[in-house]
Amino acid sequence: MASEMALSHRGPHKVLSEAELEEVAQRKPPTKSSLRGCLRKTRCSGSAAKSLLFRFLPFLRWLPRYPVKDWLLGDITSGFSVGIMHLPQGLAYALLAGLPPVTGLYSSFYPVFLYFFFGTSRHNSVEVPSQRSWCSPQATCQHCTLSPGPFAVISVMIGSLTESLLPSENFLESVNGTNVTVNEALRDTARVELVATITVLTGIFQVALGLLQFGFVVTYLSDPLVRGYTTASSVHVLVSQLKNVFGVSVDEHSGPLSLFMTVIDICKKLPKTNVGTLVTAIIAMVAIFIVKELNHKFAAKLPMPIPIELITIIVSTGISYGVNLNDKFGISVVGNIPSGLKPPVPPDITYFGKVAGNAFAIAVVGYAICISLGKIFALKHGYKVDSNQELIALGLCNFLGGFFQCFAISCSMSRSLVQESTGGNSQVAGVIASLVILVTILKIGELFRDLPKAILSAIIIINLKGMFKQFSDL
Repeated sequence: MASEMALSHRGPHKVLSEAELEEVAQRKPPTKSSLRGCLRKTRCSGSAAKSLLFRFLPFLRWLPRYPVKDWLLGDITSGFSVGIMHLPQGLAYALLAGLPPVTGLYSSFYPVFLYFFFGTSRHNSVEVPSQRSWCSPQATCQHCTLSPGPFAVISVMIGSLTESLLPSENFLESVNGTNVTVNEALRDTARVELVATITVLTGIFQVALGLLQFGFVVTYLSDPLVRGYTTASSVHVLVSQLKNVFGVSVDEHSGPLSLFMTVIDICKKLPKTNVGTLVTAIIAMVAIFIVKELNHKFAAKLPMPIPIELITIIVSTGISYGVNLNDKFGISVVGNIPSGLKPPVPPDITYFGKVAGNAFAIAVVGYAICISLGKIFALKHGYKVDSNQELIALGLCNFLGGFFQCFAISCSMSRSLVQESTGGNSQVAGVIASLVILVTILKIGELFRDLPKAILSAIIIINLKGMFKQFSDL
């Protein structure tokens, strides 16, 4: 019987009639399940509970088998390198989102730390391996080097929403009865509350979609669609930073034509360009671009990429403090960065109705970017991504982070590549990176109050290089 069913690919296939197929295949009658059998399947046994726990907390499976001697040094080196990248990018993307710089540090700490517990970044063999077989060809491993944290596209989506719902015009107040200025402290407080609510709602959407097994939706988010969206967003990011590059103030616009109206306003203000700000931005962009190109060219020879962004921030902050660039040349600086961690604050549910649609869009875009990167690394290292668990992990990072003044996050290609190239093997590297940010928040952050905003804009613009390359897809 088996020989009759065997079909050779070398010869033509035999066409079977329905009667012959019935004789060969012998259709099985449908089985009827009793009520007792159905109830038995829904009963939560010890093994089922353990399997469910390992699914939602993947670190419980791989951490006990973590090869300390083989991986720890690489994870420490990688985590330190990624933490150094998180610092300038967190400050810059907070500026992009229209928020105080310290929220960027919070968003680089809490989500990265939480992802260690919920993300599928682990090495998981089919059978219990020895220490030497973790990365052997015979072991089926999962090796993920995704680095969650602030992302430019998500930040610009949040920034456009904050400017639309809480524009600076709503916080004008008179000084001495004549001059009218924006109460930045009151505005920033209101925007942080709004964005925290958006972040919590984004996390709720992502967790709900993950629990409902909606991870398959990424199948319908084709690569050209995601790349087209991120490329278009990069144009909005670039335009939003031009005011800091030229040192001019422009009106906040929202709506379909806001991009063009912003460009027109900037062009009108070009005669009022602050030369000191422009020179600062140009020098920073040239330096960052050259060193990043050298990092790429000599990646195989360098133990870790030169942290040019951090070096630029430290040097520019020192010069700004020593020369007093703000008072003498009118170069805008980030201002006070409070030290220490804030206690958790519940979201303002009165905003839910206003931001639900935007939060859902941020949830889908953030997940699409994250899972796209995950698939790239999965293909490279030969493992599969649990799309539903990644959706839940990202959602929990956003949901819990929203209580601590974080804005919504995704995964970054640049940080993920650095984490991989510097020896990162697991999300232990993410924990090390989060500790670097924690030290900055507790002890070092307040030292960056004299950092010129033009430097942060320069960092943002240079980091858009990869997105602008996607124009070649047209």
